[in-house]
Amino acid sequence: MDRRNRVSQLSFVQLWGLTILRIVIGWHFLYEGIVKLIEPNWTSAAFLAESRWVFSGIFRWMGSNPVAVNTVDFLNIWGLILIGLGLIFGLFSRIAAISGIVLLSLYYIAIPPFIGYTSGMITEGNYLFVDKNLVEMFSLVILALFPTGRLWGLDRVIAQVRGKKVVDTDKEESPAENEGKRKPKSNGFLPRRELLKNLISLPVIGGFVYAALKKRGWESYEERHLLAVTADVDATTSATTKTFQFSTLEDLKGKVPQAQLGNIKLSRLFLGGNLIGGWAHARDLIYVSKMVKAYHNDEKVFETFRLADQCGINTIIGNPVMARVINKYRRTQGGKIQWIADCVAGKDVAEGVKISIDLGADAIYVEGQLSEELLERGKVEEIGKAVELIRQNGFTAGIGAHMLEVVKACVDLGIKPDFWVKTLHHHNYWTAQPEKRPVEPFYSNPHYHDNIWCVNPEETAEYMNSLEEPWIAFKTLAAGAIHPKEGFKYAFENGADFITVGMYDFQIVEDVNVALDVLSRVRSGDIKRKRRWIA
Repeated sequence: MDRRNRVSQLSFVQLWGLTILRIVIGWHFLYEGIVKLIEPNWTSAAFLAESRWVFSGIFRWMGSNPVAVNTVDFLNIWGLILIGLGLIFGLFSRIAAISGIVLLSLYYIAIPPFIGYTSGMITEGNYLFVDKNLVEMFSLVILALFPTGRLWGLDRVIAQVRGKKVVDTDKEESPAENEGKRKPKSNGFLPRRELLKNLISLPVIGGFVYAALKKRGWESYEERHLLAVTADVDATTSATTKTFQFSTLEDLKGKVPQAQLGNIKLSRLFLGGNLIGGWAHARDLIYVSKMVKAYHNDEKVFETFRLADQCGINTIIGNPVMARVINKYRRTQGGKIQWIADCVAGKDVAEGVKISIDLGADAIYVEGQLSEELLERGKVEEIGKAVELIRQNGFTAGIGAHMLEVVKACVDLGIKPDFWVKTLHHHNYWTAQPEKRPVEPFYSNPHYHDNIWCVNPEETAEYMNSLEEPWIAFKTLAAGAIHPKEGFKYAFENGADFITVGMYDFQIVEDVNVALDVLSRVRSGDIKRKRRWIA
């Protein structure tokens, strides 16, 4: 049975229903394409990078290749627009439907709604095998089998101009009654009534343009109004909502270089775990830690990890409580991010080391607060035992400290870790309050101020530079009080081999670009580094 016969068996109401379905899907395709066309920061790179199913290697390669991304963006945008126009106008409607099926199939294959494949995706609903792409794809299959452009649309106009037989839609009786009737041979002109009937999409396009412009105009008005309201506001003295721009992958200047640290390869800049773990060090802002935890749900953490990976950041340092989300990311998202565990778990350091090993750490160190507590209790040798336990299990072992006294005490006892994790930042920020600095900055000191993490930066740099082991600097931004341009320069200039920084997803690209600039200036000699690179 040919296509015309299949169509002729449908009732008048069914034909109208298929035509409306065609126009509605066309509207969706067209608007998706238009939005992507006028959005300057839109790119398919993030979507491609999230592919986990068959052909994921190809999709992810395209997402990491600028030329491929630009090509995919162009084809995606104009594919959506042309398919949408074809469906709305009923012009080459069967080709448009088949093209839409192919495009939606690629979307579905790239990120299918399978169990374990979409746990990192933010969606407007909940899917299990069937999602909106699949539903719309099968709707287009129906439209491809029953191309209504030959009933109401420009396909019918073209057919009539060419003198081809078409189904008569003037009557409400079954089109089967009109089977076999042939329109007179056309002289190239159509009656006005017949032409207007097949241009039913014109009001739809008019409504589309009106709605799109109104939506765009309203959004532009809101943005202009917000900018106008906030333009004269002093952000340091008034509470306000301000717009801001953050860097995207299009702004990325390169990937963070890596160096060997024991048996792992570590990016010079990597993620600190405090923000994701919920330890914000927000000074007097007691609500911030809860707010940070609320922000960093699993989906946001996965998004942050994926972005970090695309920027060359390959590691996160943090507490064993983060193992769940790290391992979930590795298991469900195919992520490869490394984890340096601080072994703060269990009843003592040894148990913390064992827990970290069992939870899948890639390297382990004795966290600063633990080492300081052991120093305060006169049990520095326990730090050495923990280092040996880590090594016996085949892991790279480190020692962390906020206080330089911990490092000195370990060196005096002959404890040699594979790496050090030591705070380093200057005091040129207003909350440092050096005059209120406690004499002994132990956490047990009731006068300790949670606003200075390296009480003697110059002495720290001088002493750490005398050691033979690589050095990871942390708290380089003094928990957000110092700009990365200052903090990164200060850390690398003063001898740190790596720096770990807590970063929100929207800060990653900018921080990576700053780190690349600082490292480039170190290599060129513009920034005079105070010791050779140990790693």
